[in-house]
Amino acid sequence: MQTRQIEIAAFRPDHLGAAVALARQAGWPHRVEDWQMALALSEGMVAIEDDRVVGTVLVTPYKQDCATINMVIVDETMRGRGLGRSLMDAALQIAGDRPLRLVATTAGLPLYQKLGFHETGTVLQHQGLAGEFPAPAGTDVAIADDLPAIMALDRLAFGADRENLLSYLAKVGEFAVIRRGGGVSGFACLRAFGRGEVIGPVVAADIEDARKLIEHHIARRPGRFLRVDTTAAAGLSPWLAEHGFAHVGGGIAMKKPSVGYAAAPAATTFALASQALG
Repeated sequence: MQTRQIEIAAFRPDHLGAAVALARQAGWPHRVEDWQMALALSEGMVAIEDDRVVGTVLVTPYKQDCATINMVIVDETMRGRGLGRSLMDAALQIAGDRPLRLVATTAGLPLYQKLGFHETGTVLQHQGLAGEFPAPAGTDVAIADDLPAIMALDRLAFGADRENLLSYLAKVGEFAVIRRGGGVSGFACLRAFGRGEVIGPVVAADIEDARKLIEHHIARRPGRFLRVDTTAAAGLSPWLAEHGFAHVGGGIAMKKPSVGYAAAPAATTFALASQALG
């Protein structure tokens, strides 16, 4: 039987419909708007067979500091043909010499290990319907003038300049902040995503402040479907489960090279913007 030629090509906006269909096939909740956001912040590639998109990958750069590789999907009918490796090879070319991060599924783990990625932790996805939550004391709705301080705090926690991401989030979402000592000491973003809304990133000095920032958004969304992607190391998972946000999955955080970034004591990332974006 003749093997059809598969083309690896640049991800264009007209590929978004096919990408949404692939995500649904994989059981992911991404809407076209979620893909549009990811593509606006990224450079990507698609695999095409007979004019049909059968695979995707995105590379999201944060200046020259690092990049995340994300939205790696292969059509279930095409698996076992080395397509995932071809897409990852293309992604590595896009990323250049930047340090890399990604969140792997169990199925994808062997490939990423072969490519030199190392496990650094566990990502935990929590979701559920928001109950009645009292508004916490000590949080404020962010104003436009807070954005530079939010960016600086995120850079301390994440170890990379994510100005483009946070500017985008400021347009499509809303931020809550904690002010202390005349400045912003913590923040949390809420935006539409998938089935409802996602809270993240959440950056704070300690877990108590992180909880307050999450409570700020929950209190304003009674009955809404909310999602939080945290890490096992952050320590939020038991608290989220106790408050009705069940642990429903996650992934394996990986880096290449394996050298980790030590967050500043004043800033820890307690929840991700998303598993794709870190």
